[in-house]
Amino acid sequence: MGNPYSIGFGRIPTRFISRDILIDEIIENINSDEVQGQAYKLTGIRGSGKTVTLTAIEKRLKEDERWIVIPVMPESKITEELVGGIYNRVPLLSSFFSTSLNLSKFGIGLNISRVNPVSNIDAALEKIMEELKKRGLRLLVTIDEVKNSADMRDFVQEFQLLIRQDLPIYLIIAGLYNDIENLENADHLTFLLRAEKYEMKPLNYTIIRSDYEKTLGVSREVAENMAAMTGGYAFAYQALGKYMWESGSKEITAEVVDRFDEALTEKVYEKIWRELAPREKWYLGFIVKKDTMPVSELLEMTGKKKNEFSGPRQMLIKKGVIDASKRGEVSVRLPRFREFVDRQLLYDGDVGYP
Repeated sequence: MGNPYSIGFGRIPTRFISRDILIDEIIENINSDEVQGQAYKLTGIRGSGKTVTLTAIEKRLKEDERWIVIPVMPESKITEELVGGIYNRVPLLSSFFSTSLNLSKFGIGLNISRVNPVSNIDAALEKIMEELKKRGLRLLVTIDEVKNSADMRDFVQEFQLLIRQDLPIYLIIAGLYNDIENLENADHLTFLLRAEKYEMKPLNYTIIRSDYEKTLGVSREVAENMAAMTGGYAFAYQALGKYMWESGSKEITAEVVDRFDEALTEKVYEKIWRELAPREKWYLGFIVKKDTMPVSELLEMTGKKKNEFSGPRQMLIKKGVIDASKRGEVSVRLPRFREFVDRQLLYDGDVGYP
């Protein structure tokens, strides 16, 4: 048997902890005769399981003959890619395309139809959706790693027009906190702001412990320690499982911890660190001194006022780096990120604030 854990992004590992409640809720909503919503957002930090969850939803719906599932790239001409995806992946519409829709202007199909070429790709998508509705079919569009781009904004506006016409099109997007928020707050996209949002929260420690016990054959005590080391962070759960499997040890060795830290650093934390502003890094240097840092103590240590910290605090929360759910306290959310910050500040020296 090969290693059941994986730290590669974009596919479902052999061993993974599914967010069944979230997945079931979305699928139940979009399958309902009484439509609860046609747009959904998955958000969270890097490595929190957004892509795996999106892929699991796609897989479930592809097994249902009533659904057509088309994933599209976020940095493409989205409507054109969507129409092209339908043309190439839905054979049952071949007669419709050959007799009713000529897409040759957009490089889709061949110009052999007697029908004049379509000049507007949005109009083409509308015609396709009307045909799908006649046939009792539904279309799910999925977009991973969304950005606030012109093409994305145009597509969301087109999507809104289609659902206003009671057409069976559904959208699930996934992205980082900041990217989702920037898109929500873009001009003329208040519709997206109202769409249901699901945050990739930490995985359940008990489920992680049980999985490690069963898969790795370690003792309950070791499995509990491993689960605590992951902090419920999906990528950490995969990484720690991977290196324990490869070590063949039933105990957490120094080598496993070193490889675990290396994976977290190179795959996730260095990217997060580069995206932080100097003042956010500066405050983190103080926050990591304790497991949980009282804000009053932080302000005393830094010599800053509450209003000066409020901006960096909010950004660190949005970027998924700190937790401020307990009133008057902040703490680092990510496993072994405190150790990473200590190393980075040692390497970087002065981060330029205040």
